[in-house]
Amino acid sequence: MKYHKVKLKLVGITFSQVQAGAYALILAENEGTRRIPIIIGTHEAQSIAIFLERLHPPRPITHDLFISLTNLLDIKLKEIFIYKYEEGIFFSELIFDDGEKEIHIDARASDAVAIAVRADADIFITEEIMSEVSIELEEEIIEETDAIPQKTDLAPDKMNLDDLQKSLDEAIVMENYEKASYIRDLINKLK
Repeated sequence: MKYHKVKLKLVGITFSQVQAGAYALILAENEGTRRIPIIIGTHEAQSIAIFLERLHPPRPITHDLFISLTNLLDIKLKEIFIYKYEEGIFFSELIFDDGEKEIHIDARASDAVAIAVRADADIFITEEIMSEVSIELEEEIIEETDAIPQKTDLAPDKMNLDDLQKSLDEAIVMENYEKASYIRDLINKLK
């Protein structure tokens, strides 16, 4: 079946307003004002945030292992394609090129995006799904929604750079990447 594809970009991750304990992955059309929220779990949100925030966990996580394997096998991820939306669930596939043929592998949209950002691969969705589930934002609102909110229990006004660096190191070791991202931002602001 031939689809009209819309290219997307990752805008950010935010806490889900719909489902407690979940996150919303926000994708936006490359050329336009429509946004698509995809509800994802904590692990997938952390995986995407880790990569976006350029954090280096002490052990590789699953999506990093997947990319290492594709690199070892010399298979390139061309794109991910969100091709179906049914009962609130997005269906996607990873489209690889091994130099001779395309290989399509079914994947959850959250895992596909986590892998795509690591492989610097394009993200596409059908125009039909985009029209059905997207939210169109006015230009002024877009800038406000393109941020990833962060929360922490730190009191930055009472900490110096050394204390913040120790807290950052501890957060990474404990694999609390949301906190690590927030602390890293605080360190950058203080510098």
